[in-house]
Amino acid sequence: MGGHEMTAGYRSEYRRSLEDPEGFWREAASAIDWVTPPGDRILDASRPPFFRWFPGATLNTCYNALDRHADGARATQAALVYDSPVTGSQRTFTYGALRDEVARFAGVLAGLGVRTGDRVVIYMPMVPEAVIAMLACARLGAVHSVVFGGFAAHELAVRIEDARPEVVITASCGLEGSRVIEYKPLLDAAIAETAHPPAHCIVLQRPESEAALVDGRDLDWHGAMAGATPTGCVTVEATDPLYILYTSGTTGKPKGVVRDNGGHAVALAWSMPNIYGAGPGEVFWAASDVGWVVGHSYIVYAPLLVGATTVLYEGKPVGTPDPGAYGRVISEHDVRVLFTAPTGIRAIKKEDPEGEHLRRYDLSRLRTLFLAGERLDPSTYHWASDLLGVPVIDHWWQTESGWPIVANCMGIEPLPIKAGSPTKPVPGYDVRILDEAGDECPPGVDGAVTIRLPLPPGTFTTLYHDEERFVGSYLSRYDGFYLSGDGGHFDEDGYLFIMGRVDDVINVAGHRLSTGEMEEVLAGHADVAECAVIGVHDELKGQVPVGFVVLKGTVDRAPADIAGELVALVRNQIGAVASLKRVEIVPRLPKTRSGKILRATMRSIADGKETVTPSTIDDPTILDEIRTTLGRTPA
Repeated sequence: MGGHEMTAGYRSEYRRSLEDPEGFWREAASAIDWVTPPGDRILDASRPPFFRWFPGATLNTCYNALDRHADGARATQAALVYDSPVTGSQRTFTYGALRDEVARFAGVLAGLGVRTGDRVVIYMPMVPEAVIAMLACARLGAVHSVVFGGFAAHELAVRIEDARPEVVITASCGLEGSRVIEYKPLLDAAIAETAHPPAHCIVLQRPESEAALVDGRDLDWHGAMAGATPTGCVTVEATDPLYILYTSGTTGKPKGVVRDNGGHAVALAWSMPNIYGAGPGEVFWAASDVGWVVGHSYIVYAPLLVGATTVLYEGKPVGTPDPGAYGRVISEHDVRVLFTAPTGIRAIKKEDPEGEHLRRYDLSRLRTLFLAGERLDPSTYHWASDLLGVPVIDHWWQTESGWPIVANCMGIEPLPIKAGSPTKPVPGYDVRILDEAGDECPPGVDGAVTIRLPLPPGTFTTLYHDEERFVGSYLSRYDGFYLSGDGGHFDEDGYLFIMGRVDDVINVAGHRLSTGEMEEVLAGHADVAECAVIGVHDELKGQVPVGFVVLKGTVDRAPADIAGELVALVRNQIGAVASLKRVEIVPRLPKTRSGKILRATMRSIADGKETVTPSTIDDPTILDEIRTTLGRTPA
């Protein structure tokens, strides 16, 4: 859709999107079924920096994701494939069946008094009911806020307090590998902490651990569904909110990123064929979690908007049961496009450096591997590329953007790949590299990665109930530009290189150095599975870099020898100025559940500061290992 079959190549599409954004997005909007189609004005620029797309147009996102397919030729096509190695179960929902489940659950919510604009918090594991709950909210015009399942009670309480939901939907438990994590006690503790408790909770009982229900407040999912009346789609404004997604790991009040209905549907429907090269009837798998933005955009909404089949995977890249897990899912479900985080690929590479487990499966139908969520180091890129024999596409975006900012647009014109670069800005995004003074940096010079306003459709419109912070956090540093918080540069060919968060640039004796550049060198060593470089306070030089390195599972050489080689490697490739003299070999790195390395937490440990364990951390015991390595006693 959106005419991508007859485009004249990347350069002309990109230019058209910036020179005539209203014309570009009016055309893209034809992929969506509207109740009131967009009129003459596509962009409302009357109150900058609060730009709104498709003012006056109306639609329903759930209708576009389900009903139009279920009422048409795709009624019996698979919409959602649930694959759960942790429970040993699989379920497939056709478009017709998924629409019927969603309509019934929308009836449950409507019966509890949920109306258009009301908030519903969803705190669930990777089960089909999480997707059903999200789409049921969209059906009613209610605003969902998904909180990653298993998040700490206090973090959940803060989000409930901010969103003030009428209903919270949860499951009795989640399964992390072999561990059963009981959600209900966490939810009960969170509700006890909040001044605005929800009127009702709906609990999906899972056989692995049943939860105790609170009389008068809690309902059993299956019991509620049994007596529910299916409900139709409620028409909402294009500019009405679809969801709130709180960015994790922030201190104090969380930032509630607000996504609208119209721009979101248009941008995601455009992105599937144009960026991912994925079309109707094809199987698309985003190996992420519904609690993160990737799960919202590319497990739930985008694949269904275009009539594709989406995979919901409740498992890990390794350990459920082995490093061939992704290969099994790809071959069993005929996955054509896989989207995951570099950390997932690095986990497989660490456990199975020769790729023997993956090679047990027929991966010949996989067309492309997309990676995002953190920097894709060249060694992981080459490993995946050599093993799979398909294009490995690094692309860059954020919770705030909701869909890719910089990518190799496979459906427009695949460009030559440069390892270490997510390629070029996606149509709609006017990306600029600015220096401290706000001037554009020449090619090869690092600066702040910014986007000239207005941002394209599908990006966040504000922070929930916090316009002041929206402007202060993102729009006040450079007038007329969105500040991404990442640093990087364009090369001579217009390829963007993201060198890490702006605060990952360290200052060693007056020299500004990118830790990302040093990580790239370390990751290139044959024995290294993954690594992180952080700046540590130093009396003499201000900061000095320290490398943390996880070795591949097959390495049997002395760690001290490898550490020495790594120090020499950085000296040879970046120069003595890098002054990386310390490399620590560690068993693993602290990460969020979505796979991001917790560099800021590692920095505060290294600097001997009191460190609050982030609620997003995958395994808190790793922090003690880092403290021991650095000779820091826990504060």
